[in-house]
Amino acid sequence: MKRNQSILEQASFPKLLLHLCLPTIVIMLVMVVYNMADTFFIGQTGQPEKIAAISLCGPLFSILSGMGTLFGSGGCTAVSMALGKKEYSRIRSYTSLCCYGSLAIGILFSVFVFFLAEPLSLALGADSGTLSYTCSYLRIIALGAPVILFNNIFANIIRADGAAAESMIANGLGTITNIVLDALFILGFSWDVTGAALATVLGNAVSTLYLISYILKKQPAFSLRLRDFSLRKEILVPVVTLGLPLACSTILMSCSSMVSNRLVMGYGSAALAAIGVSGKIGMLLSMLAMGICMGLQPAISYNFGRNDWKRVGSLIRNTGLFTVLVGSLLTILCFLFRNPIIAAFIHNEEVISYGQVMVFSSLLSGPIYGLYQLCQTFLQSTGKASYATFVAILDKGLFYLPILLIMSRLFGLYGIVFSANVTLLCSLITGALLSFRWERQAKQLWIESPSAKAPTAKAESEAAAA
Repeated sequence: MKRNQSILEQASFPKLLLHLCLPTIVIMLVMVVYNMADTFFIGQTGQPEKIAAISLCGPLFSILSGMGTLFGSGGCTAVSMALGKKEYSRIRSYTSLCCYGSLAIGILFSVFVFFLAEPLSLALGADSGTLSYTCSYLRIIALGAPVILFNNIFANIIRADGAAAESMIANGLGTITNIVLDALFILGFSWDVTGAALATVLGNAVSTLYLISYILKKQPAFSLRLRDFSLRKEILVPVVTLGLPLACSTILMSCSSMVSNRLVMGYGSAALAAIGVSGKIGMLLSMLAMGICMGLQPAISYNFGRNDWKRVGSLIRNTGLFTVLVGSLLTILCFLFRNPIIAAFIHNEEVISYGQVMVFSSLLSGPIYGLYQLCQTFLQSTGKASYATFVAILDKGLFYLPILLIMSRLFGLYGIVFSANVTLLCSLITGALLSFRWERQAKQLWIESPSAKAPTAKAESEAAAA
């Protein structure tokens, strides 16, 4: 642990990229592969209805991920800041809260979705051709919800002291398991959508077993013991408020996807299948940007807790430049090879025809998406949860839904497709303005209270009211 903390305090930016970002980027790419695996193997059946069914289930699965992000991202940030302040008793309480919170929420999700799978499928936009496939996928995912949540949460939390490599291993094990079982269940046993869902659950189970083993054997600062569990305000509030920005973003993205999926279904299963495939390709860029920002998040939070504002500012500037560079290069590469990428998922001329334009839309925001993500990361990592939450809900809710409905009415299917690009631009401008404002306020707080390790909740409230 001491070696990891030394890296957070003193390592150069290139070294931080290798130690923190590279493993986290690999994790995100692994998650992309994880998400692509089901679509790829189901696509080999040549039936757009089955890909459409998995796409319809995506928003509800994202809601589950959003619940995990609430504790995972919030727990990671809270633990990182506590490490910077050497508050080890809080760390034990934070991690125990996240452990038993994941189990409780997972069980409630399981019961709710399993018994209401059919009405939920209809609400998600399923029709007669996709209803049975959607219900089958949802029910199996629901049964694995506690395991999926635990994996989602603790793969994030163990990064708090810089242990990104172990998080990468956990995700890698789960993805390899998922891919192997996808091939076996879908192509070997012909279980199709049911096999895809089962492979996803079992992949998460393998990751969870690794995480539990790592925490029990090699992470003495963390606790999975019930006796350390606490719902005290000083434990619950930091985790929830710091995790709220990304959780809101994920859940709102799910709700927005439900609306857009229902609109796209009006143009047929082929259009929705094309949206599903292009979304996976666009996810490559967004998850990569997320990986860079999330990788640096523990360093930003840790140094903020140490009152090292100079290092925080340097990290933010270098991260912004790096995300633009990497995002631009990947956008160009994906654009050049977009047609063979689409064809690799499904051999259907109608899907490929729709997909060419939809992939272009998914790639259009690649160079700047990392800057938007960095605004959220900066605000969250420095404890400004109110601003971070507001910025998160802009892109997936406050801006997106009105723009989606307006552009859908004006331009039809392609209005739906390009509405995300317009939304991101508006959200980035707003997020940047709020980030600059909080930077000025935070620096002033450091000047007025140089002995403090971080602005207090009271000081933050006063600054926000200014």
